[in-house]
Amino acid sequence: MSRPGVPLAVQAQEHRPLIIGLFGLFVLATLAITVWAGRSTKDATDFYAGGRSFTGFQNGLAISGDYMSAASFLGIAGAIALYGYDGFLYSIGFLVAWLVALLLVAEPLRNSGRFTMGDVLAYRMRQRPVRTAAGVSTIVVSIFYLLAQMVGAGALVALLLGITSDTGKNLIVVLVGLIMILYVTVGGMKGTTWVQIVKAGLLIAGALLLTVLVFNRFGWSVTALLDAAAANSGQGAAFLEPGQKYGATALSKVDFISLGLALVLGTAGLPHILIRFYTVPSAKAARTSVNWAIGIIGGFYLMTIALGFGAAALISKAEITASNPAGNTAAPLLAWHLGGGAGSSGGAILLAVISAVAFATILAVVAGLTLASSSSFAHDIYANVIKRGRATERQEVAAARLSAVCIGAVAVFLGIFAGKLNVAGLVALAFAVAASANLPAILYSLFWPGFTTRGALCAIYGGLAVSVLLVLFSPVVSGRPTSMFPGLDFHWFPLENPGLVSIPAGFALGWLGSRLSPPEDPDGEKYAELEVRSLSGAGAH
Repeated sequence: MSRPGVPLAVQAQEHRPLIIGLFGLFVLATLAITVWAGRSTKDATDFYAGGRSFTGFQNGLAISGDYMSAASFLGIAGAIALYGYDGFLYSIGFLVAWLVALLLVAEPLRNSGRFTMGDVLAYRMRQRPVRTAAGVSTIVVSIFYLLAQMVGAGALVALLLGITSDTGKNLIVVLVGLIMILYVTVGGMKGTTWVQIVKAGLLIAGALLLTVLVFNRFGWSVTALLDAAAANSGQGAAFLEPGQKYGATALSKVDFISLGLALVLGTAGLPHILIRFYTVPSAKAARTSVNWAIGIIGGFYLMTIALGFGAAALISKAEITASNPAGNTAAPLLAWHLGGGAGSSGGAILLAVISAVAFATILAVVAGLTLASSSSFAHDIYANVIKRGRATERQEVAAARLSAVCIGAVAVFLGIFAGKLNVAGLVALAFAVAASANLPAILYSLFWPGFTTRGALCAIYGGLAVSVLLVLFSPVVSGRPTSMFPGLDFHWFPLENPGLVSIPAGFALGWLGSRLSPPEDPDGEKYAELEVRSLSGAGAH
């Protein structure tokens, strides 16, 4: 076991060369995969969609890799370790969300577009304004999601290397930014997809190993594990009941409903998930890939429950929060304890392996996010708005690579200020923004004949403005010790997640904008074409 009161980073000092060596090996291996795959990236289809050459199973693994982010591995384990039952609700929300993506979005989206969400919206509306809105929304959602990965990376590497200064942690965030830019600019979608596939396998293996070790420690008894977690939490039986984070007050109950709405509806609007449907050759393969993803992700989230309660049972709350106030390092701490704790090579090796897997997870997800946002800028804004469809494929890919650098720089800058926030909470904000801006536009476009260009602009810009504004004036940004700016207090919106207000607002604004504008397709001809295409795949690229 670890020595009470002594930070893990200090206890790991004697094994630091081993930890850094394993860590570097994982990073170099993923970079090698990126360079290898990047050699076969010849044109825009290769860069954006991996040449549509991946099978349903491969894409299912890659989707799982994209989705099982730092929030899944680090954030949820930490939330369960600190808040018990209430932290477990993140697992449920993230998993149930896939049913919305499978039933409403995956197949019609694959049939209707080429590379981005903007392709679907522009099919029966005015190209330039709709593509601009889709590009802006994609970039904003991606940056929110990137923030979570940056925070996870900073906490993880700081733990491993024993870095306690803010400057050191900020340099880690910069390093992650540089590596993710390398992934995207060199490997494109092919490189990113192969990294996701490898990473998904590593993450499942790492989580499975920890789950087996946790249950072995408690005699393969779920009851013994939960009883130990409740006893060690200091909360007793209340730790296993609702109310540790949500439910103590009426306001926290409303906040939970808002969070649940954002989690369940957000996945179907996440840009880096949506572009995954274009990497397969057909709609059938897109559907197959989502089925595989649901199975893989479902199994993984069941394991995060064991990791979270295992951390609560074996590690004191004080030790978890001393390492990271939001609990983001609970899973690596658990690995350290299960491997033997202080002075043991087993603890050091297990800590290094799990941390390296978590870091590979972060790098792969930030690559997917950066690719989604840079693709949307290059394909929707640069090629179809600025160049009016006259850009060559070479120019388009060059624009995507340049925008990846710019988006990476913005994510690094914002990531430096978000270090104290829980990564699962940060991702929930990205889900809320996606569900408020992207989802109304996608669903209306696919299923409502009366949807117009003005309606699309109102849904995207309106949903985006409402959700981002409410986040800026929420306790996430100011007014609390764990806020982005703890020394300031300018919040007036009481909820941590804006989904309860911003998601209905996005749908309402899309409806209102369409009703207040003249019909663009009075005989329904364009909608009928889109409907046939989205359901049958006729004419799909």
